[in-house]
Amino acid sequence: MVRVRGKPTTWWDFSTLGVAATGGGRMMGAVTVSPPQSGLLEIIALTVADAVAAQDGGADRIEVVAEMDRDGLTPRPELVAEMRAAVDIPLRIMVRGTDGFTADADELARLLAVVAELRAAGAEEFVLGFLTEDGHVDLEATRVVVESLDGCPWTFHRAVDHAADTERAWADLRGLPGLDTVLTAGSARGLEDGLPRLAARDDWRECGVRLLAGGGLKHAHVPGLRSIGVTAIHAGGLVRDSWDSPVDSTRVRALRELLDA
Repeated sequence: MVRVRGKPTTWWDFSTLGVAATGGGRMMGAVTVSPPQSGLLEIIALTVADAVAAQDGGADRIEVVAEMDRDGLTPRPELVAEMRAAVDIPLRIMVRGTDGFTADADELARLLAVVAELRAAGAEEFVLGFLTEDGHVDLEATRVVVESLDGCPWTFHRAVDHAADTERAWADLRGLPGLDTVLTAGSARGLEDGLPRLAARDDWRECGVRLLAGGGLKHAHVPGLRSIGVTAIHAGGLVRDSWDSPVDSTRVRALRELLDA
C-alpha cells in the first residue's frame, strides 16, 4: 500500500490493481486523486418493491429500468410515478428504447416523446447515452435528448465502455449540459477487467463528473475502487438472486456498510 504525497491525496493498493509505483511520490499510469466524496450507492430497480427494498437497505439513489434481459430499457411512466410515491431517494430513469447504443431520427423522436411522458410522471433525473455506427459518442443525438430534459441532471451510461476510442469518448463528454455522472466499468467486459484500467487513467477525472462504477460489481471490487478515489457504486445483480428476483434489502445494507467502511 503506497501513500501518494501532496494534496489532495488518497491510498492506492497496487497489489490488487496491478499498477506500479515509481519514485518521488509519483505513480506510473495514474494521477493524484481528489479528496474522497461521501459514498454514493445506486441500485437498479425494476419494480416498486425493488425501490422500497433499496431505500430500506440504505441506497442513495435508484436507477429505474425495464427489461434487464436487454441490458435495461426505458420503464413505463406509470412505474416511475408509482416509485416516486413510494420512496424519497432520487430516481434516475433510463432513456433507451432499443438494444445497442445507436439512435436514428425515428428513434430520437420516440425518445423525446417518452421523455415528455416521464417528466409528466415526476422524473427529474435520467440515464442515457448514444454511439454512432462507427462507435464514437453521438454528440448530436445526445444533445437532442439532453435539451429535452430542461436542465435535469443525468448519467451517461456504459455506452462509454463500448466506444471505439474510450479516450476520445471521455473527451467528448466534457461540458455536456447537466451531465454529472458517468457509469462505467472501465471495460466492456466489466469491472473485473476494467478496474486496473480505471486506476491507470485520468480522463474520467478531467471530465469534471462523478465516476459511478458498475458492471459486474463484486464485493471484492469496492476496496480497490475506494483506493483510487471512486466512491460511487452501481449494483443490480449483486443485490438479488436473479433479474426475476426482488432486491434484497440485507444485501443492499451489506454494500452500504462496505462502501462506508
